[in-house]
Amino acid sequence: MFKQFSKRDAVPQTNVVDLKTAEAPVLKPIEPSEEDKELIAFLELKSRLHEALLDRLNFSVIDKIVPEELRREVAALVTEVLSRDNTPLRSSEFQRLVNELMDEVLGLGPLEPLLADPSINDILVNGHKTVFIERSGVLERTNTRFRDEKHLLRIIDKIVTRIGRRVDESVPWVDARLEDGSRVNAIIRPCAIDGPSISIRKFAKMPLTMDRLVSAGALSDQAAALLQGLVKARLNVLISGGTGSGKTTMLNAMSASISERERIVTIEDAAELQLQQEHVVRLETRPPNPSGGGSVNQRDLVRNALRMRPDRIIVGEVRGAETFDMLQAMNTGHDGSMTTVHANSARDALGRIEQMVTMMGIDLPMSAVRAQIASGLHFVVQLSRLADGKRRVISVSEITGIEGDVITMQDIFIYRKIGVTEDGEVQGEFIPTGIRPRCWDVLKTAGVDLGQTDLSGRTH
Repeated sequence: MFKQFSKRDAVPQTNVVDLKTAEAPVLKPIEPSEEDKELIAFLELKSRLHEALLDRLNFSVIDKIVPEELRREVAALVTEVLSRDNTPLRSSEFQRLVNELMDEVLGLGPLEPLLADPSINDILVNGHKTVFIERSGVLERTNTRFRDEKHLLRIIDKIVTRIGRRVDESVPWVDARLEDGSRVNAIIRPCAIDGPSISIRKFAKMPLTMDRLVSAGALSDQAAALLQGLVKARLNVLISGGTGSGKTTMLNAMSASISERERIVTIEDAAELQLQQEHVVRLETRPPNPSGGGSVNQRDLVRNALRMRPDRIIVGEVRGAETFDMLQAMNTGHDGSMTTVHANSARDALGRIEQMVTMMGIDLPMSAVRAQIASGLHFVVQLSRLADGKRRVISVSEITGIEGDVITMQDIFIYRKIGVTEDGEVQGEFIPTGIRPRCWDVLKTAGVDLGQTDLSGRTH
């Protein structure tokens, strides 16, 4: 069956390497490009100047110094060091150096220009050499970098100490918030294998209104009118979607329809809602202190909010046992409440709510849980970020009741994909399904005017 090899068939031994005595090949290090060499030299110069600034400036009164006066001091120091080291710089490089040193002293160093760019939605730092940003749903790499890992850790420490939190080997990750409201997550070694990582979801200077969402194609005029009507009629709404799908943006836009005469209590892990009303009480969770105590979770805040005479309770995102208390509030007179949840479809969103109620630790029959959901929630608004990075409302679904053990729903609006253009843009349309919502009379009773259509396509 198998060919028998003879000595004549043997493979010549001239190229055989003895692995025991062979020397490992010497790999030549990759030579950095001239551009990289210039950047490294610039970062090293900036680092030396920053150390000199730390020695010279009195940081206990830094907040009292006028920025222009501080800039003059920084410029003088740069001139002094460059003259001493005989390091000539072009005028543009000199100004860049002064600007970046100002960012190091007053802000977050290399991240400051990215934070100041209104077109950037997310800043993603993957180690000290790599920084990505997201614009309009599309990721792109930037030329921004930190001098070394120590520099990046210093910026992370600057972020977390401002709000009284810490990150170290014992607690290697942290959720924080910048002064402008931007949400930050940082994680360091040993959990971040390739070096510290920062994720920043920027706080929009101008919150997106419902009109702007319609102009951007996120939903239709008719659907926008319905969502605004749901808020005015004090129906309870669950906003569902994946990460980065625009849940908080939609919650902000819908909340604009709440009356100024109502008392609103918001509950969040990291405060980022931008409600425009005057009577708003904002509550935020608190992590454990270094000894492990003192934490305040969302469930604590929801239960406390019920004692604060709220007209509406808005939970930024339900994630655990607080979901049960939220449903209890919705079922006991706190109408018009809203919250968000991570889920890929309206039906999945209800499943997630069920799952989180069971996290409370009480052995409730699933039928009782589903009855609470069906009676407490009225609508699910499903969002998605499409392949081209654009965010769309995928469906507006009404919860109609419960049959047996199944919560029943009906879609009032859906987004129907048509195709994709050559440049990758997703084409589609947002259409009514032809089903008249059961809450139609509730909307009319609340004085909501939805125009000349009853959402089924028939005109009056």
